[in-house]
Amino acid sequence: MPPTLASLVHHSALKLTVRAGEDRLDVPVRWAHVSELADPVPYMEGGELLLITALKLDAENPAEMRRYVKRLAGAGVVGLGFAVGVNYDDIPRPLVDAARQEGLPLLEVPRRTPFLAISKAVSAAIAADQYRAVTAGFAAQRELTKQALNDGPEGLLAALAAQVDGWAALYDASGAVVATAPEWAVRRAARLTADVERLRERPAPASAVAGGPENEDRVELHSLGTGRGPRAALAVGTAAALGTAERYAVHSAIALLTLTTERSRSLHAAEQRLGAAVLRMLLAGEPDHARAVAGDLYGQVLDAPFRMMVAEAVTPAGVEAAAGHGGDPLGALAEVVESAAARAGEAVLVVPEGQRLVVLAGDGGAAVSACAEYAAELEAARVGGAVREAGGEGELVVGLSAPAGPIAAAAAYKQAEQALSVARRRGRVLVEHERMAAGSVVPLLADDAVRAFADGLLRALREHDATGRGDLVASLRAWLSRHGQWDAAAADLGVHRHTLRYRMRRVEEILGRSLDDPDVRMELWLALKATTAD
Repeated sequence: MPPTLASLVHHSALKLTVRAGEDRLDVPVRWAHVSELADPVPYMEGGELLLITALKLDAENPAEMRRYVKRLAGAGVVGLGFAVGVNYDDIPRPLVDAARQEGLPLLEVPRRTPFLAISKAVSAAIAADQYRAVTAGFAAQRELTKQALNDGPEGLLAALAAQVDGWAALYDASGAVVATAPEWAVRRAARLTADVERLRERPAPASAVAGGPENEDRVELHSLGTGRGPRAALAVGTAAALGTAERYAVHSAIALLTLTTERSRSLHAAEQRLGAAVLRMLLAGEPDHARAVAGDLYGQVLDAPFRMMVAEAVTPAGVEAAAGHGGDPLGALAEVVESAAARAGEAVLVVPEGQRLVVLAGDGGAAVSACAEYAAELEAARVGGAVREAGGEGELVVGLSAPAGPIAAAAAYKQAEQALSVARRRGRVLVEHERMAAGSVVPLLADDAVRAFADGLLRALREHDATGRGDLVASLRAWLSRHGQWDAAAADLGVHRHTLRYRMRRVEEILGRSLDDPDVRMELWLALKATTAD
């Protein structure tokens, strides 16, 4: 504990006597200061014990003493020490009355007690308190280190909560709660998710204080990690502001958790390299070798049907990608998938592949669901015209394969690529390969290259029709739609079937192709659909 007026009064060598403010002696004393100025307030910082002999004061003037004491109290002075036997044999009554009126402790200092002795006593007590705080901090650091080594982050949080007499929580890179101590704090920690997300937007290290009059505790948030983007966050909740010893404990926890985070980052990089090797083996048709290399790390995802995801970041033209996860859609997606898998206890294989991200995740698992939900959020933001805060962020496109096993990994990768291509063409965030066949092929024709081919194939027919010598394009469409049935197609057009036969011969002559060839009929039909597709 820091020195208080009470501890100075009880100091046997000082012989101080309380003359006013007996009920306020438990106030901490930051320093003892001597000043004979009539107005020492400009030189006060608050928390001082002011020592005077009233050399330049009219201590017998009640009005002056009231003004003097009122200014001291307003400046945060915690006590006034008056030396008797120097300028006054006793403390003047006006000063005593003014001190009692303001509730300012007034201490009588005997002539045989020099002010230097009081200053030394305060200084020694402050130094002793700081030494105790440092010693307690080192002890807390040793205990936190021990718990971190023995029980991991959970043990460290429990030790930290005990040290600060409060609670502590650890958040992952996505802002989700990973662990809390005590367990009852999980709900309190979950309510801080928005604050943690705001903290993640700032470069590490960063900190913030959450809480207010409506909250029962004061919460400090600290980012963990040494890179531009924090990898995790620590929350510490207490009933009051942290003391020196508690502050040492929090800083030690931050250092230990950051060390764990950075170590985890190195391990994560190694796991990604291993995952890349497993993926190459799967795509090369070597599932047995892939399973042997995957071991316990990725074996779980290979033991059940999985989905293959292929994602790309498409940066809008004329916009440069921003640095950090704010401008890294692939990094953000990886965090979403990995965090969801970690919370669900699932294995997931995430492999950066150049400008792509490849993910293997269990079919129907949390990782696939998290990806779908994240894509839906981005889709809604895009449709709503929401502007991303991180200017320059590219747009995410993802292709998702149908469920597959290790033997069919190459086919699943191809499916994901096909779905990715469709997502890119349709301007969608996520397309599932399974759902591609459920719709129409017509939207797939809405491509500049396909339309250019269609325009070129039909140009000669359109130029013929433009001269008013017939309606070959409409006749061709009707004939193809009726699968070559002359009577039905002619009825649709309102012409005789001989007229329609003549027009189809003209189509063959102009195009130099035979309508008996099914490939020619297919190309013409697709060309007609492409030129009318939305």
